Amino acid sequence: MSLLFSPFTFEAPRGPLTLGSRLVVAPMCQYASTDGLANDWHLSHWTQLLNSGAAMLTLEATAISPEGRISPHCLGLWNDATAAALGEHLGRARRLAPPGAVCIQLSHAGRKASSAAPWNGGELIAPDEGGWPVRGPSALPHLSSEPTPRAMSLEDIAQVRRDFVAAAQRADALGLDAIELHAAHGYLLHQFLSPLANQRSDAYGGSFENRIRLALEVFGDVRRVFGGTLGMRISGTDWVEGGWTVEETAELALRLKQLGAQFVHISSGGVSPLQKIPLGPDYQVPLARVVRERSGLPTFAVGLITQPAQAEAVLERGDADLVALARAFLYQPRWGWQAAAALGGQVSAQAQYWRCLPREAQHIFGDARIGMR
Repeated sequence: MSLLFSPFTFEAPRGPLTLGSRLVVAPMCQYASTDGLANDWHLSHWTQLLNSGAAMLTLEATAISPEGRISPHCLGLWNDATAAALGEHLGRARRLAPPGAVCIQLSHAGRKASSAAPWNGGELIAPDEGGWPVRGPSALPHLSSEPTPRAMSLEDIAQVRRDFVAAAQRADALGLDAIELHAAHGYLLHQFLSPLANQRSDAYGGSFENRIRLALEVFGDVRRVFGGTLGMRISGTDWVEGGWTVEETAELALRLKQLGAQFVHISSGGVSPLQKIPLGPDYQVPLARVVRERSGLPTFAVGLITQPAQAEAVLERGDADLVALARAFLYQPRWGWQAAAALGGQVSAQAQYWRCLPREAQHIFGDARIGMR
């Protein structure tokens, strides 16, 4: 039996969440919102991904506050209007797809906020051009060419904690199955973790214990109000000498496990333009393996995993418990079906699609009656 198409259960305080397979759609920023509102782009995008054959869809980095957006075009969940728009469009998408779990990634961009969309250069936008003042752990810009962010005060930090809680409560009210807190890719929680971005001299900076403080506080705050499956996405390394390391990631994962986490999702990089990323197939998988072995926490592997046999091998080697793909699903929206056909697995699909497969691949829909008339 294919490991990729075997079930996996997360044990959360309010009860188990069982996925039909270990294939997950990783979060992908769409930069398609106005004022944080979900719209028809998201309806179409989510409907496709919910019909992809993956067991769980993770919604893109969703801002907990307007100033926490990466760009002016980011999805948000900070008030009644953003919650209503997200709930309406996600609800419609779920009705157009087979049953499946949905996770939302909650995020604050920190010093990388107020940025242009990637296809417009991605650098900070000046306030007089539609941007806003940004804050981070320290008065250190991400790029030397960018304005210096304001170092966050203790009240700023307290407000961020409150905003994560409020967004988590909205997600819970909308019926989301899981929440992933974003502590990767150079955004705020990652900025606090990394000594490259965090040069504070108070209780939130300096030592490892101090640098992980905010991530643990935010996780604990959200754990108290959200009883569903809860985890964190972490950059396993900064890929820069003197930066955040995989050993620190593993220790953070162990602390999260002790606080009641169900998973960690291991990516890498994003906090420094000096990073030297060894891009290639499976390039982040060894990071996931270290974290899984040392923490014992269910672990997602992600990053240039593009072929069914490759995903299966990650699980066979014990590198991770689940496999997440992102852009592969944009290129091939039914990647999960193709993987099931190649590996002998099964997926759920709407009846309208059952007859699309050649006879030799119809096993992927299980006992579905695929007649012709």
